[in-house]
Amino acid sequence: MPRGLTRGRERAVHALAALALGLLVAVSFFPATNGGFVWDDVAFTEAWPIKNLSGIWQIWFEPRTLIANEAHYWPVLYTTLWLDHALWGLEPAGYHIVNVLLHLTVTLLLWRLLLRLAVPGAWVAAAVFAVHPLHVESTAWVIGRKDLLASLFYLACVLTYLRFVADRRRGYYVGAMVLFVLGLLSKAIVVTLPVSLLIWHWWKQGRVTRTDVARVIPFLVVGLCIVIADWSYYKGRDDTAFDYSLIQRALLAAHALWFYVGKLVWPTELAVIYPRWDITVSDPLAWGYVLAVIAVAVLLWNFQHRIGRGPLAGALFFVVTLSPTLGFVDYGYMSFSFVADRYQYLAGSGVIAVLVGAAAHGTSRLPGPWRMGVQALTVVPLVILGTITWHQAGIYRDNATFYTHVASINPKARLVHLVLGLEHHKQGRYDEALAAYRTEYRLAREQQPPDQYRMSNAHLGIGSIAEKQGRFEEAEEHYRSGITFPEAFHRLTKLLVRQKRHDEALQLYQSFVEKNPWSPKLQSGMGEILLELNQPAKALRRFERALELDPYMEAAKRNRDRALKALKNQGP
Repeated sequence: MPRGLTRGRERAVHALAALALGLLVAVSFFPATNGGFVWDDVAFTEAWPIKNLSGIWQIWFEPRTLIANEAHYWPVLYTTLWLDHALWGLEPAGYHIVNVLLHLTVTLLLWRLLLRLAVPGAWVAAAVFAVHPLHVESTAWVIGRKDLLASLFYLACVLTYLRFVADRRRGYYVGAMVLFVLGLLSKAIVVTLPVSLLIWHWWKQGRVTRTDVARVIPFLVVGLCIVIADWSYYKGRDDTAFDYSLIQRALLAAHALWFYVGKLVWPTELAVIYPRWDITVSDPLAWGYVLAVIAVAVLLWNFQHRIGRGPLAGALFFVVTLSPTLGFVDYGYMSFSFVADRYQYLAGSGVIAVLVGAAAHGTSRLPGPWRMGVQALTVVPLVILGTITWHQAGIYRDNATFYTHVASINPKARLVHLVLGLEHHKQGRYDEALAAYRTEYRLAREQQPPDQYRMSNAHLGIGSIAEKQGRFEEAEEHYRSGITFPEAFHRLTKLLVRQKRHDEALQLYQSFVEKNPWSPKLQSGMGEILLELNQPAKALRRFERALELDPYMEAAKRNRDRALKALKNQGP
């Protein structure tokens, strides 16, 4: 057969295989395209730079303008969201379609890499990755795009690096480094890539040479520099710390590894926000997880001569890629849960490749008819996984649906009932909102020590409903109970103004401004009270101070104009 025809047929087969992956992703994730903005999507929907054409400068050089919800320096992620807003504003469908397309791109890159590595069953492994329910969080949640982008640049970097090793062209090395940096500026988890490159060298050669190390060291240095800078920025905005010993953290890491493996193999009860488990050194089961990790490592090492280095390489990739989220380093989300589906988005591909590769290798040894029959049955797990993904993607329709799902699996999840209360509140379903607020208050009070933040938020919610229903004394009581929470303070002062108790409101503001003179919201709020008391000159000073602290504060700008107009009307 002519060589050109052979290549033509190969291209046609690959095109059909890629189209099949595209159809799998499109069908399984279709409900995601009808989703809304949920959970922490506020990190960009309320961020000033995202909504303005000039905001690209702030995203790259003034990241603190992205509001307090984002404590990392990930400008590539926010640049894509800025582009989305320029194209379709805050219409969520566009964002979700982009995420689904990014997930498809990651799937195709993974397939290409598995082919390049000659992993048995490469297409099936990519298909499992394409439709796996654990990937819903990263794909259906808009801000989950950071995992998609990081994985895209990670895989593209690895493919480019492999080209460099094969061809020795400097351009490939530079290209790989650029892709690595773009990945780090999407999400810092990409810092593990240099170690993965060393794992690949060991897998292919059975050893790591000095040349291999010399090639990887620049990636390691660049990665550490960017991650240390990002971590310093993060710690400057989020000082969360947990008092766990090294032994406790090792127990946590081992439990988390088996949790992820279990969800990969049996993806049920995907809560998104999972219950936090107790870390007790005296717990035999906790040590069982550690011993199981050690046992698997020893078995894979000792049986290399029979099963090859591939299974151990896949397991090492899984552990290394997950390592930043295993609890050895503190991060804010640990106050909600020790695990998250999104953390294993890329890492899980190592386990998938090992399991599918082993199955494909075993199937290849079967007689022809049996082999074809087993291969035909591959469609069954793909249909099952795709169906679960379809249903899981539907929970991202809106906040009410999302948090109702979380509460159904993890009823003690932190802040879940509070957000459900807010959603019911917006819809005017006050009885359901009150029930949710009271549940949140009870759970917060039962926590040891009691969570004052959650309790104050619950007081705020109950008080705001009481105020809407005209029970002003009850509302005031709840606002005062939660007054350490800024929003409760602002609601209380507005309630006092509503009752014409301006002097009391002003006294409250004065006491709070003395304690926190650097709050632009307090300065602006005090200016509003002064305007109500017909003191525009004093009010103007407060608005100007607020704008010194936050030049983008629209309310302060509007009220400053009101104060200037009032001064002009007063005359000399």
